[in-house]
Amino acid sequence: MLRKIMFHGRECPHCKAMMPLVEKLIQETGIAVERLEVWHDEKNADLMRSFRPAIAAKCGGQLRVPTFIDPDASDVMCGEVPYETLKAWAER
Repeated sequence: MLRKIMFHGRECPHCKAMMPLVEKLIQETGIAVERLEVWHDEKNADLMRSFRPAIAAKCGGQLRVPTFIDPDASDVMCGEVPYETLKAWAER
């Protein structure tokens, strides 16, 4: 089964905009997306920092939210994107 992680911030407007698209992705494809809040949860923030090399390389040199990562492939996508882009990334 494909598994992805979404790092997000509770108050982040871009993260909020992506949540319905993530739900649609899960329902349509069965891809598991673990949603981890990083602004108020230090354990999740530490996990995000553990992926810093992969995230920074794809996200302009910084950690930001929303960030999507495939931990098995170290493949990353950052920011608010259209559903088609999210789905194409997740299905790789």
